[in-house]
Amino acid sequence: MDPNSDKRQSPRVNFERGVTVQILGIDGTWRRSCTMRDVSESGALLIVEGSLAGLDLKEFFLSLSSTGLAYRRCEKRWVNGNQIGVFFIKPETKPARRLRKGHVPAGVINNM
Repeated sequence: MDPNSDKRQSPRVNFERGVTVQILGIDGTWRRSCTMRDVSESGALLIVEGSLAGLDLKEFFLSLSSTGLAYRRCEKRWVNGNQIGVFFIKPETKPARRLRKGHVPAGVINNM
C-alpha cells in the first residue's frame, strides 16, 4: 500500500493486472522491468522486478512503450520493498523566440 496515498492531488487510474513498463537510468547504465499498478497526471506506482540496490533513483526515465517513444522523466518519491512511488517531472517550457519584423528564420521558405 502506498504510504503517501493521503497526499495524492490527482485522481489515479488503477490497473487490475498492471501494465508492463521499464525504468531506465538517465545515463543509460541500468534498466529494470516493472509493472505499473496505477497512474495519475502527476505520478505512478510501480512494482519493480529485481533489486533497486545501488541504482540512482533521484531521476530516471519510465518507458511506457517497447520502442521507447512514449516515456516520462521521473523522480522517486518513496520506496517500500519492491514498490516505488514516482513523480513525473514536467518538461520545462521555453518561451517562444520573438522574431524581428520581416525576419524569416533559416530553413523557412517565404511563399509570397
